Amino acid sequence: MNLPDYLTAPELVSLLRFWATVLLLVGTALVASVHALLTRETPASAFGWIGVSILFPPVGPLLYYMFGVNRVRIRARRLDRQSRHGLGARQPGAYAELRDYSDILDRRRLGLAAAGDRLSAWPVVAGNAVDMLHNGEQAYPPMLEAIEKARRFVYLTTYIFETNKVGKRFINALGRAAERGVDVRVLIDGVGEYYAWPGRRAVALLKRQNVQAARFLPPRLLPPSLRINLRNHRKILVTDAGVAFTGGMNIGDRHFYADGRGVEDMHFRFAGPIVRQIEAVFLSDWAFATGRQTGVSRGEIAASGSAACRSIENGPTRDTERLATLVQTAIASARRRVLIMTPYFLPGPALIGALQSAALRGLDVQIVLPSKNNLPFVEWASRHALGELMLRGVKIVYRPPPFAHTKLLVLDDDYALVGSPNLDPRSLRLNFELAVEIFDTSGVEALAAHIQGIAERSRAYTLADLRRRRWPARVRDSIFWLFSSYF
Repeated sequence: MNLPDYLTAPELVSLLRFWATVLLLVGTALVASVHALLTRETPASAFGWIGVSILFPPVGPLLYYMFGVNRVRIRARRLDRQSRHGLGARQPGAYAELRDYSDILDRRRLGLAAAGDRLSAWPVVAGNAVDMLHNGEQAYPPMLEAIEKARRFVYLTTYIFETNKVGKRFINALGRAAERGVDVRVLIDGVGEYYAWPGRRAVALLKRQNVQAARFLPPRLLPPSLRINLRNHRKILVTDAGVAFTGGMNIGDRHFYADGRGVEDMHFRFAGPIVRQIEAVFLSDWAFATGRQTGVSRGEIAASGSAACRSIENGPTRDTERLATLVQTAIASARRRVLIMTPYFLPGPALIGALQSAALRGLDVQIVLPSKNNLPFVEWASRHALGELMLRGVKIVYRPPPFAHTKLLVLDDDYALVGSPNLDPRSLRLNFELAVEIFDTSGVEALAAHIQGIAERSRAYTLADLRRRRWPARVRDSIFWLFSSYF
């Protein structure tokens, strides 16, 4: 090909490089802008990322790829498609048929139960007994007893399985059950396992006892896989004796509180039909982690108490806002009070709005937080949102040390939501969690009395306290709040 007389070969190469650079910059900016336009959840977020991508190429599109794309949801859905067993996040849909609970629930809770029908595939089931178990002193003995009494199966999931004194007791009990011919399965989160030192991690020690043990999405070098998110934060123990345990407590000596130096927490023992739902959650997670599918136990479990319950699974595979939506709907249904106890409180705009609305309606809205937090940066970030809540009448109290890991939501005197989730983005959007709805009077009143008793000996945090923070503290809190979605 003959070049024009006025254009030499080096000049043509330079021209092509120039236009290739222009096309690359413009193309990446346009791709990032269109993606932000189609996927961002708010106009402000979409407009911000579009502006950054167009005004600052190529840095803007690169920043959008690093921080603006929800790769957690993409990875979770990819894993869900790759696994024929799924990740257990059952989603019936907004048009699921509603069940009739008029014979087991008070009329004022029928709307909330209907919302649960469309957020969870599980129905509300009556006839359950619910026992509160405070700290390791009350929780671990009945859990170990249930393992010793098992004759057919023991299923255990935990995020952290320490191999100190109490951890060894569990390992030995599980090993003895396996020797008796019991089907013993233990699922430990692949990142949570790293809380123990190499050589002392639970999976290896359990396998030495001939216990079936597996890791949930463990990190690995080849092929490279390091997922800080998508963690299995559920805590489940189910046996064939018709009992199940769940709540916020991992397995470890840190949950012994008698000496006043441990971590205060709460676990729950369930007996009755709800146990089948909790068993099914474990088996779904086990199938995903191991590829081995097992059916839920046959036969009905007899009624054991007066509580109506439902399991709520949460995970980023499909409906990432399932649990957050349920919490907001529950708060909107409250008539008299909303009591919250949580170790990590990083509410989004919708939850802030629901709490503000409840307070403006004249409800007693109290949030109990730990004054000593094991993650100080979470405490700093949470203060950024407290002013909006207190301006509308929400009461904030900081309970005295030691650190409290308890997670409770109580409405009025007849509804509670308990389990593993915290009220932060990691629990509500990035982890796999299990919560249980409790529709009851006596049990919920006991939970409310527990929260109120702690609130009475806690320090009230006021707008004056918030405003007295020095400027360095305000800047620190705001910076950590800015990155709170990644905690």
